[in-house]
Amino acid sequence: MNRKPKLTRRKFLKSSAAAAAAFYIVPRHVLGGPGYTPPSEVITRAVIGTGGMGMAGHVTVNPEGRPPETLAVCDVDSKHLANAMRKTGRGCDAYSDFRRVLDRNDIDTIHIATPPHWHALIGIAAIQAGFDVLEEKPFTRTIHEGAVYRDTVQRYGRIVQVNTHFRFGDYYGYGASKLLRKICQSGVLGSPLTVRVGPGQGLNWKIKMWSGRTNQPPERVPEQLDYNFWLGPAPLKPYFAHRVHQSFRGYWDYDGGGLSDMGQHYLDPVQYYLDKDDNSPVEISAVGQWPQHPDAVQLWESVTLKYADGDTIILHSGEWGAPEPQGKPFIEGPRGKVFKNYRTDPPGLFDQLDAVPDPDPLVTFETAIKTRQKTGGNEAVAHRSCTLVNLATIAIRLGRTLHYDPRAERFINDEQANRLVHEPMRSPWHV
Repeated sequence: MNRKPKLTRRKFLKSSAAAAAAFYIVPRHVLGGPGYTPPSEVITRAVIGTGGMGMAGHVTVNPEGRPPETLAVCDVDSKHLANAMRKTGRGCDAYSDFRRVLDRNDIDTIHIATPPHWHALIGIAAIQAGFDVLEEKPFTRTIHEGAVYRDTVQRYGRIVQVNTHFRFGDYYGYGASKLLRKICQSGVLGSPLTVRVGPGQGLNWKIKMWSGRTNQPPERVPEQLDYNFWLGPAPLKPYFAHRVHQSFRGYWDYDGGGLSDMGQHYLDPVQYYLDKDDNSPVEISAVGQWPQHPDAVQLWESVTLKYADGDTIILHSGEWGAPEPQGKPFIEGPRGKVFKNYRTDPPGLFDQLDAVPDPDPLVTFETAIKTRQKTGGNEAVAHRSCTLVNLATIAIRLGRTLHYDPRAERFINDEQANRLVHEPMRSPWHV
């Protein structure tokens, strides 16, 4: 899809200056200055998906006296769409088909807050149409979709950021993310390293909250919902209310339960600490409720992801099976341990980092749009951290140890697992 030439901030400055010279008067906010933001400095957006996260984190109010920021909202549920239009207030158009949004040439960024089974399709289309993209986690529903999405972004030279911010700050307090990367990369803890992620480290996987329901009777589709379009690339299945909107996370066709909901939040910074942004584990095993239901996500106890160099990530749900052992550290190596409150064993390990240089600053989405640098959570980084999530869910679904090739991005001699790497989409959708 090709876009028409858009009115850039640079072109706006030239045109507004010409208008001022011709007519001697322009709206006050156009001129900028204290208390006023000129349109040339506003990064405009369209929000696709105006349910819970779309409204909470992406649809903004367009107040009087300031240039509007949210110029378009899009949803297949007319009630969600009406709520979004009421929130924006002015200067915004409503759409039920995301493809019509991508025909616009006056919008800078596309914000994607749909269920994950739509992320790759909409993101790739937006990139091809010339937009920069901010989207909700997880990056994609499958590993194959993530690889295609990543490659498309790099081919078209656009900016992408997944809305997971722990890499920029920390689970427990802003600014400590770089400290944990330094202690992991300095050798102070030794190697290999083990990182544990679960309730023992203050992190809730929400697996009971986002479990799916089985044997639900079909229900009448509400008039306000275009259910066929909501399903999109997913298999056609009977409607019931728990299948859609916020509780969609409990069904494999759209997401992967609490693990997919929270996984990229929790695991993206771990990849950063371990310096694994261009790598993936080679051995993955899981303990959970097996066999898993083919449609509804069920419970699991733990997942172990091991890299070729021995570094290991252990996920523990704390909501099924054996209770998590108490007192386990967050990060552990043969020469030291770091606990969730930054207590170390032996004490004072962080004092050894004074001479270790800080990692390079991470570029935010807004800065990247203006400078065309890669963001701290760019498409390659996002794909690898999302791959961790997808490897974990595949191990849970299959109930056995899996062996993965990080370069080929496929499982080794395991076609059943590879069918979950690259799942077909319902016609006519494809990536």
